[in-house]
Amino acid sequence: MTQEEIAKQLENFGNRLKQIRKQKGYTNYEHFAYKHGFNRVQYGRYENGANISFKTLVKIVDAFDMTLEEFFSEGFTKISD
Repeated sequence: MTQEEIAKQLENFGNRLKQIRKQKGYTNYEHFAYKHGFNRVQYGRYENGANISFKTLVKIVDAFDMTLEEFFSEGFTKISD
C-alpha cells in the first residue's frame, strides 16, 4: 500500500467519524469530545485524517455505542490487491 493510499484511508476514517458523530446528534466535534473525555484538539485531528492508536479507536467506537464491525461496515473500500 502506498503512502497516498494510506492517506486516502485515513481521510475515509475521518469522514466516517464525522458521519457517525453527526448521526448521533453532535453537530460540533468539540461537544462530542468533551462529553466523552477525549482531547478536543486531538479528536478534531482524527476527523481530519490523523493517525490513531487502536486503543483510542476502541474508546471512540465505544462512545458511539457501536462495535468495530459496525464502524467499519461503511465508508471504506479496498484500494489495492
